[in-house]
Amino acid sequence: MRKIFILMTMLTVIVAACTAKKGMTTKKDDLSGTWELDYISGPRIAFDGLYPNKKPFLKVEADSNRISGNTSCNNFFGKLNRDGHSISFKDGLGMTKMACPGQGESTFISTLEKINKYDITDEGKTLHLIMGDIALMRFKRVAK
Repeated sequence: MRKIFILMTMLTVIVAACTAKKGMTTKKDDLSGTWELDYISGPRIAFDGLYPNKKPFLKVEADSNRISGNTSCNNFFGKLNRDGHSISFKDGLGMTKMACPGQGESTFISTLEKINKYDITDEGKTLHLIMGDIALMRFKRVAK
């Protein structure tokens, strides 16, 4: 009887551990998808003033380490540089060269170049791009 009790206890612990691990791996924290900018820190111009016609967006393909998107005026593309929650946009972004009115594009690109970490919250719906401990940009998931 005691052996059966010990065996059942061990089996319960194993099942609980497997279930907990499965729950951790299915948590929505995938960077892949399309993200639309809805906040940027720093500029003295209102967000809607920076991006009156079109909001910038990122399209992340984490499996192939690719990133693309639009600055609200020009398209960009390049290699995704990431290790864990560290991320960098400093190297190797190509971009179209249309003339863009206002400061929206330059603000977006200069802020993007400062980013060194990211965090995904709200069950995978919000992406924060961070410099040090300060969230400089916030994106909402558009599509996966």
